[in-house]
Amino acid sequence: MKILVPVKRVADYNVKVRVKSDQTGVDLANVKMSMNPFDEIAVEEAVRLKERGVATEIVAVSCGAAACQETLRTAMAIGADRGILVATDEELQPLAVAKLLKALFDREQPGLVILGKQAIDDDCNQTGQMLAALAGLPQATFASKVEIADGRARVTREVDGGLETLSLALPAIVTTDLRLNEPRYVTLPNIMKAKKKPMETLRPQDLGVDVRPRVATLKVVEPPRRGAGIRVPDVAALVDKLKNEAKVL
Repeated sequence: MKILVPVKRVADYNVKVRVKSDQTGVDLANVKMSMNPFDEIAVEEAVRLKERGVATEIVAVSCGAAACQETLRTAMAIGADRGILVATDEELQPLAVAKLLKALFDREQPGLVILGKQAIDDDCNQTGQMLAALAGLPQATFASKVEIADGRARVTREVDGGLETLSLALPAIVTTDLRLNEPRYVTLPNIMKAKKKPMETLRPQDLGVDVRPRVATLKVVEPPRRGAGIRVPDVAALVDKLKNEAKVL
């Protein structure tokens, strides 16, 4: 079985991002970039499935600027067999990415697509669901456990009331949650091996996909700063302030 794993290049989760002075977006100049943490979990899960003999090939995919090659090399250092870069300088929104992945799904015919439930830069949580709709495939989001057997995927997912277990016919779309696994440390020998693994570069027009943005960002602003807290002498004073000053009671 072939597994397709989309990965996204985002600002590193340790970086404190800043809004541009003209409020058109986030300033990424001289900012450390890395693989989206949820996508890293997806790559790790695909590699574990291959180690268990369930998968035969793992294909990592990234869409965006040429610098996304670094993210693909990281995925291959974790254990992906080859990479595909869909190179474009356009702003890619979830629908455009889902259309690109649909075209690649038709081209590669994988038995399973595993991707992060959301990216930490835009937090959209849309790409996996849109891909499932476009491809007409079953989906299981927020997976905390994935098992493959007898041509079906058994996925345990986190819901508000606890855990839900779904059985999906393959091929299927699975999006990963934080508790699915802990990605392995990438060793230097594997980084060197990843440089020799094949990587194909395509353009959106090669796949017949229009990636023009459908949504315009009007303004990006930082959240308001929280005011300093105060101490109250007793519960009666707290209730009074909540009722008369905060107006929440």
